[in-house]
Amino acid sequence: MERRGVMSLVGAVVLWLTMVLPGLSAETLKVAVMDQQMVIEQSKAGKRAVEELKSYSMARQKIVSADEQELKELQEAIHDGKLTDSAKQEKQAQLQAKAEAYQRRVADFRREVQQKQREMVLEYSKKIQLAAQAVGEKTGYDAIIDKGNESAVKIVIYHQPELDLTGQVVKEFDRQNK
Repeated sequence: MERRGVMSLVGAVVLWLTMVLPGLSAETLKVAVMDQQMVIEQSKAGKRAVEELKSYSMARQKIVSADEQELKELQEAIHDGKLTDSAKQEKQAQLQAKAEAYQRRVADFRREVQQKQREMVLEYSKKIQLAAQAVGEKTGYDAIIDKGNESAVKIVIYHQPELDLTGQVVKEFDRQNK
C-alpha cells in the first residue's frame, strides 16, 4: 500500500478516536487490526487485479524486448565488416534514433505501469475499507487499523492474534467484489 494512503488512514483513525473517546468514557473501545496487503493477495478479486497488472506489464515488456532485439541486430550490422562507410554511417544514425526512441518508450511504459498500479491501489483501498467497515459493524468493533507490513509503514507494533480480522475482511471483500 502507498505510504500516503496508510498515513491518511492512521490520521483519520486518530482524529476519529479523539472525537469519539470522550463520549465513550463509560464504555470500552473495541479495536481490531487487519493487513490490507494480505487482503489483496488472498482475495479472489485482489488476485485477479494483480494478474491483470502483471499481464499489462508483460505485454509492455514484450514490446521492449522486440525493440532490444532490433537494436542488437543493428549493432551487429554496424560491426559487420561488409558495410561501406556511408552505409555504416546510415546504420549508426538509425541505431541512435532507435536507441533514443527505445529509451522514451521504456520510460513511457514504466510510467504507465506505475500509474496503473497507483490506480489499482486507490481503487482497492476504497473497496477494502468498505469490507472492513462491514466486518467491523458485524463484529462490534469501533475501529479497524491497518497493521501494515515490513515493505510499507508498520503501524501496529503488537496485537493479540485474535484481534486480526484480515481473514474475515478477505471473505467480506470477496463477497462484495465477485
